[in-house]
Amino acid sequence: MPFPAEALRFDLSCGIGPDGRWRCWVGVKVAAEALRPLGLHPDQPSAAVDGPSPPRWWHAEAERRSYR
Repeated sequence: MPFPAEALRFDLSCGIGPDGRWRCWVGVKVAAEALRPLGLHPDQPSAAVDGPSPPRWWHAEAERRSYR
């Protein structure tokens, strides 16, 4: 979905990593107001943490199943 240019921000940083090789990182940020027309906003019930995270084994099992 296209967003107005003023609602987007792109950050690029490059540097030498701990292994001596060059690394680059890209960050993309979208203004919250640009997401409201899509129904995505901080007032949504799912936008806040409502309980503890699932156990670590749950994530590992989901990853294993994704490769099948």
